[in-house]
Amino acid sequence: MKQDVNLPEELNHEDTVLFIMDFFHRLMMHHAMWFAEAQHQFGREKAQEILKSVYERSYGIQMKRLSKALGFEMKENIPKPLLDLPKEKLSALKESIAVNWLANDGVWFQAVEFSRGMFDAKRCNDSCWAQFSPFEAWSIKRFLGLPEKAGLEGLKKALQFRMYAAVNEQSIVEETPSSFIFQMNNCRVQAARKRKGLDDYPCKSGGMAEYTTFVESIDPGIKTECIACPPDEHPDEWYCAWRFTQEPQKGRFARSRK
Repeated sequence: MKQDVNLPEELNHEDTVLFIMDFFHRLMMHHAMWFAEAQHQFGREKAQEILKSVYERSYGIQMKRLSKALGFEMKENIPKPLLDLPKEKLSALKESIAVNWLANDGVWFQAVEFSRGMFDAKRCNDSCWAQFSPFEAWSIKRFLGLPEKAGLEGLKKALQFRMYAAVNEQSIVEETPSSFIFQMNNCRVQAARKRKGLDDYPCKSGGMAEYTTFVESIDPGIKTECIACPPDEHPDEWYCAWRFTQEPQKGRFARSRK
């Protein structure tokens, strides 16, 4: 803030806008802290159940109030100005949000690193992924209407709807009827380091937390195996690769044959 004032009403136009943006930040942080505390008190599954109710109610309340304040129309509970955007503009908006998410992750990492050192930064990073990945899996399952145990086909679909999928290049290689391999062919973070002549960032510990918890949240019967991830050696065509396996349930198969 550029002014020395005692009351919000004394702010000039520019600082009033900044003050409102700070309100948005506080709203997001308060929402996240409520979820974190509900998860701490009741466990992840119950907290996500509560979050579903909160998200649906809160979205409706907030969009109704914002549309009234800013003078935009809502159509079937969606802001009409967004519905009016052409597909390419929506695509650009989606990518911008995903890139901002990734940049924000990097800003947090560097802030902790500069304050506490690399060890603590990696420790916070891995713990954060272990919390964010199951949330993202839950969010995708809710959005797509996937069943509780979505299986390998559900996992393939869910991987395409991650925020990472909007900023990185990835591919799926069919392996067996009970497994497939997921490859991160171009990673925005690692590619940037490569352009600067830096070694790969050793992200394997974070990847283990990230993919294992994501996959378990899509279907706890699917096993995650790391084929290679930095600091491991890897071919030029991908930075990391993961095998996901779901063995047939013998009991169910046996009953179906009777």
